[in-house]
Amino acid sequence: MIETVPENWSTALILVAHPDDPEYGLAAAVARWTSQGKRVVYALATSGEMGIEGMAPAEAGPLREGEQIASAAEVGVTEVEFWGFPDSEIFNTAELRAKVAETVARIDPDVVVSLYGGAEWGPGLPNQRDHMEFAQAVVDAYDGPGPLYCNGPGATHAVDVEGFTDAAVRALECHRVYLEVLDPSTPVAEQAAAQVERSTGPIDGFPAARATGLELLRAAR
Repeated sequence: MIETVPENWSTALILVAHPDDPEYGLAAAVARWTSQGKRVVYALATSGEMGIEGMAPAEAGPLREGEQIASAAEVGVTEVEFWGFPDSEIFNTAELRAKVAETVARIDPDVVVSLYGGAEWGPGLPNQRDHMEFAQAVVDAYDGPGPLYCNGPGATHAVDVEGFTDAAVRALECHRVYLEVLDPSTPVAEQAAAQVERSTGPIDGFPAARATGLELLRAAR
């Protein structure tokens, strides 16, 4: 049975590898949480500087940082930090684990949500290596008292996001240049709406018509 993600907390830390990672599956839940007055902090390992085909990393990195900051604001997040690790070269190193641990200690979150680290999202849907390496680094480094979740396909918990999907669409639309290059033939608004539709549908065993699923990796101590 899918359980409801508890909401008796004040601060959440979202740990991801690249700009746009929070928007692919988490933004609607974040919008719900910030609407309740909760503090949500985004920490990104990279600036996504390798993510725009045909654009030099020195140009793409600042652009993608700006898109991420604007995107976060659409769901009520004003604290966004970029760690400066090299895009497409994320590995589960001592340096990365130390940064995870330092950030958790500094932010002191009640809840942490990170990326799915499995090899596939489903048959024929491989995960990115950066995501897998980053996710394992978080698991290895995390020693906080609160629960640790990921946004994987094997949901154990869910968040009712009815009424918050429009904010999630607006957040993803903020990654305009990235999405325009990713799929030039589909308008950004259509790409964003389709992605949010896919990631916030009904979940078997959970009563909400729109939900974000999370997998509990480590229970609260």
